Amino acid sequence: MAETRIHPSAVIEPGAEIGAGVEIGPFCVVGPQVRLADGVVLKSHVVVTGETSIGTETVVFPFASVGEIPQDLKFRGERARLEIGARNRIREYVTMNPGTEGGGGVTVIGDDGLFMAGAHVAHDCRIGNRVILVNNASVAGHCVLEDDVIVGGLSGVHQFVRIGRGAMIGAVTMVTADVIPHGLVQGPRGHLDGLNLVGLKRRGASRTDIAALRDLLGALGQGSFRDTARARAENDATSLERDVLDFILAPSERSFLTMKS
Repeated sequence: MAETRIHPSAVIEPGAEIGAGVEIGPFCVVGPQVRLADGVVLKSHVVVTGETSIGTETVVFPFASVGEIPQDLKFRGERARLEIGARNRIREYVTMNPGTEGGGGVTVIGDDGLFMAGAHVAHDCRIGNRVILVNNASVAGHCVLEDDVIVGGLSGVHQFVRIGRGAMIGAVTMVTADVIPHGLVQGPRGHLDGLNLVGLKRRGASRTDIAALRDLLGALGQGSFRDTARARAENDATSLERDVLDFILAPSERSFLTMKS
């Protein structure tokens, strides 16, 4: 592991924990409750504050603000945390907020994510592994994005929405309801537009698995998602079908995005 390097203009407040091989560039500010794991890089002009932990080899680019208080008027200074996993790329002007008392007190970011310039992750979100937020995508409070989700540029995800594993949200889309795993959503007011075939193929899904998902999607379009999922759950299913069925039957305060009629 390379030696830790801290630029003389950086401000590291007493109490901050700095791992081995960390690089902190010019004019960065690191708060007293921050923990930077081994190999973390803060390029320059980065602010990391609050009770925030950043995992191994994550790189944060200039002018990102990580761990500042939530943009929630109900926040009253209660203890709240932000936990960021390993090997993430957090690009310029990204903002990530900790949790609130009303949402469990913690925001969690998984591993190997890419958060492009201007993206925002709000309070109490849970973001999975290998998630990509394209430029200026915004995720509101209390959302869940499962593994391998991609949210297109300038898109917005409404609070309390869940986006299932492997789903893709097109650019300039407003997502106001839950998105099934491996779904494709696009349009100014987002609707389900089939399956994320590109993502499925990239992850090695077979033609048989994709055909089974298409059949399930067709069945879901014939009635209530939850009623259909309950009926299908009693039968044998592929692992990808099980992703969708389990997601639909899980507790949620939202309805589901459906196919455009």
